Amino acid sequence: GTDGPTDAAGAIADGSTVARARQLGLDPEDFLQRNDSYHFFDKLNDLIRTGPTRTNVMDVRLMLVA
Repeated sequence: GTDGPTDAAGAIADGSTVARARQLGLDPEDFLQRNDSYHFFDKLNDLIRTGPTRTNVMDVRLMLVA
């Protein structure tokens, strides 16, 4: 389906996300305080954009622990 007010279905975050953000001059805490994950992950090119799926899969969370 279409989920929320943006074109993103979510984002990818891993152990390097904060370090990469800081290398780009981004302050992760600032984005968190402003509840602005979209622009944070957009600047990192880590948004997931699937386009409309015409389905409702609810929330999906995946975690890999190695």
